[in-house]
Amino acid sequence: MFKHILVPTDGSEFSQDCVRHAVSFAREAGATITAFYAKPEYPVTYYGEGVLIDTTSPEKFAELAETQAQEILDYVVGLCEEAGVPSTKTTATSDVPYEVIIEAATDNGCDLIFMASHGRRGLTSLLLGSETQKVLTHCTIPVLVYRVSD
Repeated sequence: MFKHILVPTDGSEFSQDCVRHAVSFAREAGATITAFYAKPEYPVTYYGEGVLIDTTSPEKFAELAETQAQEILDYVVGLCEEAGVPSTKTTATSDVPYEVIIEAATDNGCDLIFMASHGRRGLTSLLLGSETQKVLTHCTIPVLVYRVSD
């Protein structure tokens, strides 16, 4: 049924667990995986009268973010190779991850987004918000949610 799955990941232990399940799901479905990582925008921090206190240049920050992204995505690709699942990887830079997740799924022709949710309840879920919830709310592509309670 599903042939091309977008798997967003942030590299956390929780996310890696989700990735392992996504790869297993893709293997069973005969699907391809596109691994995705949303790189953060350069954080500009000011103190007082506009004095910049962040000593990392935007270029250096972008370089570090790209290195981290490739390490995280290489983990996914490695799992896919071990399982015999075809895969690609892609990134985007944004401080609004849910938007670039949906954009990546659309641009890559994915027919499913397989992503994690912490399963928080009550006030915690309202305060923290959830990229998964935002994807579910704004996306027309089916989303499979891998949920683990804290």
